[in-house]
Amino acid sequence: MAPDVRLDHCVIHVSEWARSNAFYRDVLGAEPVRARAGWAYRFGAQQLNVHGPGVDAEPVARVPVPPGGSDLCFEWPGEIEGAEQHLRRHGVEVEMGPVGRRGAGGAGTSLYFRDPDGSLLEFISYANA
Repeated sequence: MAPDVRLDHCVIHVSEWARSNAFYRDVLGAEPVRARAGWAYRFGAQQLNVHGPGVDAEPVARVPVPPGGSDLCFEWPGEIEGAEQHLRRHGVEVEMGPVGRRGAGGAGTSLYFRDPDGSLLEFISYANA
């Protein structure tokens, strides 16, 4: 029988700390926390470790993800229309959606948008399914 393994963190790469910290804090609700020479973004029990200017991360992937090279999905806690309004209030363009998708929670409705470096981000809502 396999052990009960869970995702602890993943890594993104950014090109500018202040801009990215503000975006992930204000738009995604992350808590930016100091991590070595850079930052990490906490979402409750989950964390994004962040590689960026001045960070000499060891070990790294054979082909480290470049700024703008990530694709991440975040669960929105209500109706997807609320997520769309939230993004627009922060001047974030919705690239696609609402559109039906399947995530960890099953059938949902998603919106796609990008962070300041161009990484693809998604809000998925299971309230609309």
